[in-house]
Amino acid sequence: MLAEEQIPGALQACRGTFKRDLLLAMRRSGDIVNPLVFALIVVTLFPLGIGPEKSTLTAIAPGLVWVVALLACLLSVDRVFRDDYLDGTLQQMLLSPQPSYFLVLAKVTVHWLVSGLAVTLVAPLLALMLSLAGGGYLPLLVSLLLGTVSLSMIGAIGAALTVGLKRGGVLVALIVLPLYVPVLIFGAGAVEAGCQGLPYSGHLAILAALTLMALVLAPLAIGGALRINMDD
Repeated sequence: MLAEEQIPGALQACRGTFKRDLLLAMRRSGDIVNPLVFALIVVTLFPLGIGPEKSTLTAIAPGLVWVVALLACLLSVDRVFRDDYLDGTLQQMLLSPQPSYFLVLAKVTVHWLVSGLAVTLVAPLLALMLSLAGGGYLPLLVSLLLGTVSLSMIGAIGAALTVGLKRGGVLVALIVLPLYVPVLIFGAGAVEAGCQGLPYSGHLAILAALTLMALVLAPLAIGGALRINMDD
C-alpha cells in the first residue's frame, strides 16, 4: 500500500521537475543555441580543412555527423546538475521523500530535448552540407533519436560524479568518452550501411538495447553519484 501511495507523488514530482527545468532551459537560450551553432560551425569548417571534393565528404559524412552530434551533446551536459548544486536545489531534491530515480530522469530528459533532440532535427541539414548519400538519411535520424538518449544518460553520470568540482568539464569528457564509443560505432555504422544500401536494422537494434539499458540503469548510477557528492 505504501508503494502504491508513493507512485502518484513521485509522478507529480517528476512532472514538476520536468516543467521547471524545461522553463529554465527556455530562459537560457544559449543552452539550446550553443550546441546547434557548434555543430554548424564544425560541419562548415571541416570541408575547408580536407577539401571540398564531394566523394571525400560523402565518405566521411556518416561518422562526422555522428561525432558532431556526440560533441554537441557533451558540450552542455556539465550543466545538468551544476546550477542546482550551487543554489542548494539539488540537495533538497535528494532529501525529498520522492525516489530520486524519477527526478533524475526528468532532468536528463530536459537535457536531451534541448541538446540531443535539437541536434537530431538539424542533422539532415548537416548531412546535406556533407553530401551524404540518399540512403543514409533515414538511418541517420533513427540512430540519432535512439543514440542521443544514451549520450545524455551516460553524460549525466559523468556530470553527477563531478558536480562538486569547480572545473569538471574536462573530467566529464574523460569519464564519458570511452562509454560513448559503442553508441558512436553502431550509430555511424547504421548510417554507413544505409548509404551503401545494406541492412542496418541490426545496428539500430543494438542502439535501442543500449538506450533501454541506459534508461534503466543510468538514473540509479546518477542518483548514487549525487548522494556521494552531497555526503562529501
